[in-house]
Amino acid sequence: MSINKSNYDEYVKKKTPNSPILKNCIKAFFVGGAICVIGQAITDLCIMLGAGMTEVKIITPIILIFLGSLLTGLGVYDKLGKHAGGGSIIPITGFANSIVSSAMEFKKEGYVMGVGAKMFTIAGPVIVYGVVASMIYGFIYWIVNIVF
Repeated sequence: MSINKSNYDEYVKKKTPNSPILKNCIKAFFVGGAICVIGQAITDLCIMLGAGMTEVKIITPIILIFLGSLLTGLGVYDKLGKHAGGGSIIPITGFANSIVSSAMEFKKEGYVMGVGAKMFTIAGPVIVYGVVASMIYGFIYWIVNIVF
């Protein structure tokens, strides 16, 4: 039995489930929005308790990273990601999730060669890109300040 391209395309269409794109976008929007609302609530609470803006800019990401890491360790964040898709990869909590997930995956290989070495497998390129992009931005900013 030989399969030509059109038969194969029909077979793939039959076997591939349709993705509910609108439903997935709505879920991602509301979950991502809920994470942002939690971040804003933390910020507002810190301000209400008398913290200055410098402290608030430090405290809010720390709490969000802690919550993302804790929920990943408890297995809750992965379930949230399964339903929310892109909405759960808000930069801070999604980044914490990627680091903790890869660290948990390689724990059996030991703390140094497993957790320590593999923790940045996923997050490493993000860190490198962030550092390089900030250096380029800083250089351009410096040049603009010299010229103008």
